Amino acid sequence: MLADANPEKNRLYYGDNLEVLRGRDSRGLPNIADQSVDLIYLDPPFNSRQDYNVLFAEKDGARSSSQITAFKDTWEWNEEAAGNYHDVVQSGGRVAEVMLAFHKLLGGSDMLAYLAMMAPRLVELRRVLKESGSIYLHCDPTASHYLRILMDAVFGPLGFVNEIIWKRYGAHNDVGQGSKHFGRVHDIIIFFSKSETRIWNQQFVPLSDLYIESTYGREEDGRRFTTTPLTGPGGAQKGNPVYEWNGHTRAWRYSKQTMQQLHDDGRLYYSRTGYARQKLYLDESRGVPVQDTWTDIPSLSGSNAERLNYPTQKPEALLERILRASSNEGNLVLDPFCGCGTTVQVAQKLNRRWIGIDITHLAIGLIRTRLNSSFEKNNPPINQTYEVIGTPKDVAGAEQLAAENKHQFQYWALTLVDAQPTDAMKKGADRGIDGRFNFREANSDDYKQIIFSVKGGRNVGVAEVRDLIGVMHREGAVIGAYISFAEPTKPMLREAAEAGFYISQDGSKYPRVQLLTVKGLMEGTQRLEKPLHVHDVTFKKAPLARPTPAQNLALPLSSEIED
Repeated sequence: MLADANPEKNRLYYGDNLEVLRGRDSRGLPNIADQSVDLIYLDPPFNSRQDYNVLFAEKDGARSSSQITAFKDTWEWNEEAAGNYHDVVQSGGRVAEVMLAFHKLLGGSDMLAYLAMMAPRLVELRRVLKESGSIYLHCDPTASHYLRILMDAVFGPLGFVNEIIWKRYGAHNDVGQGSKHFGRVHDIIIFFSKSETRIWNQQFVPLSDLYIESTYGREEDGRRFTTTPLTGPGGAQKGNPVYEWNGHTRAWRYSKQTMQQLHDDGRLYYSRTGYARQKLYLDESRGVPVQDTWTDIPSLSGSNAERLNYPTQKPEALLERILRASSNEGNLVLDPFCGCGTTVQVAQKLNRRWIGIDITHLAIGLIRTRLNSSFEKNNPPINQTYEVIGTPKDVAGAEQLAAENKHQFQYWALTLVDAQPTDAMKKGADRGIDGRFNFREANSDDYKQIIFSVKGGRNVGVAEVRDLIGVMHREGAVIGAYISFAEPTKPMLREAAEAGFYISQDGSKYPRVQLLTVKGLMEGTQRLEKPLHVHDVTFKKAPLARPTPAQNLALPLSSEIED
C-alpha cells in the first residue's frame, strides 16, 4: 500500500506530476483540488538535450567526480510523444489550436515532443489555481518563446503579467574560441495570473549609494531627505483640485485639508518664492520597486552554503522574492517539478503551506534530508508537519515499486538508512554497490565508509553476502549492509557473523556485515548499526533555517472544495 494524504499536513508527492494533478495515478493517490492553490512555481526541464547529474561527496568529504543521473532533459519525437500530442489535440479548445500550429511550424520534432509534455500539465495547473492565484514558469531561451505562446493559450493572453529576466551570471564560459554568439547569462521567468484580483505584495530593493548621494542632498535634524512635486493635471476630469496655497494657485495632488496636515507635520519644503514640495526622508524609504529585470540575485557558486550539488538548483533568494510578491502567510504554494526542494524549503521558512511533486525517489530523499537539517530545531519536529505520498508504507507497496521500477526501489530503500545512492541507471557504474554512507567519528579526521547492496527479489543466498564482503575489501569499507525482502538464510547469517565487528573510538562494537530486511526497516524492528556520534558527510547539510512561527495550516483535498 501507499501513503494516503492527510489534509492537515504539507505534502510531498512521489510520482508523475500529470497523474498526481489529475488524480489518475494507478496507485489511487488523491488529486489536488480545483482552485485550491494560491501560487505555482515550476522549473521544468528546458529541452536542453542534456543529462543532469547530482554530485556527491567522496568518503573523505571532498567534492566528487562520481555522480548520479538526476534526470535526462532529452525529448524525442516517438510513439509516446505522438500519443501525448494527439491527446492534447483531441481535447479541443485554444490549447489544441496552438498545438496544431506548432505541429505545422515544427513538424514531428523533439521540440514538439517537449511542448506536448508541457501542454496538459499547464492545463491541470490552471485547474488547481485559484482566481486570485499566479503562476511563474522558469525557463531559458531554448523554449521560452514557445512556452509563452502555450501559456497564452492556457491562461488567455490577458493573463500575462510579466516576462522577468533573471541575470544569473556576470559572464559565462559558453563564449570561447570558435563560438559565434553573445554570452548566454540569463533565464526567463514567465509570470501569468488567472485574474486581476491576484495576490500582490510590491517588493523593493535597497537604493544604491550613488542614487542616495545624487538624490538625498538635503538634511534636517540629522535626517537626509529629497523633495517631490505636489502638482498634477488640473480640472474635474483629472481629479486634482485647483486652489491657492502659500501664494501659488495650482492643481494639487492632495486636498487642501491634506496639504494643511502635511504643513503642520513639517512635511512640506518651501522654495524662496513659497512654492511647496513634499519631503521624502531617506530613513523612511522602502527602496526601489523591483522591476522585471533581476540582476541582484546571483546563481549559486560552488562555495555557496546553500549549494547542495543538485543540477538546476535555484537560490533561495529567487524563490523568496516570488513567494513574498505573490502569496501571503498561510497560502498554498505548489511546485510540480520540485527537484531538490528549494520552493518547499522557502515556503516552509516563510510560513506558507506547500505541495511538492517529483518523479524520482532521489529527489524525494534529497528534499527530506534538506528539510530535516534546515529545520532540525523546529517544534514540532519538521517531519511531523509534512508527509510523503506515493511512497511505500508497507512491504506490499515496496514490492509493487520494485516490480515497476527497480532503480526507484533502490533509491527509496536507501532512504530508509539515510544512504547516498550510486548511479543505478548506469550499467556497471556501481560495481556491486547500490549506496554509500560516509562518516567520520568525533575528534577524528579519518573518513570511513559504509556500503549497501539492495536486493529487489525474494531469492537470496550466501553467495551475495560473500560478494558484499569482497566489495567491502576492495573499497576499504568498515561496514557493509545487505537490504532485501527475504529473511536471511542460516548460511547467510553464519557468513555475516564470521566477518566480525567494527570497533569504534569509544570501544563499541558494530557488525561489519549487517543483513537487513525491508520489513524490519519499515516497522522499526531493525536499523543500521553504526557509531552514534559521527559527522555524516553523505549529503551536504543545508543551512539552518529560521522560519516564522508555525501555524495550523490545513491543506484542502478535492472533497473539501465546494462547487
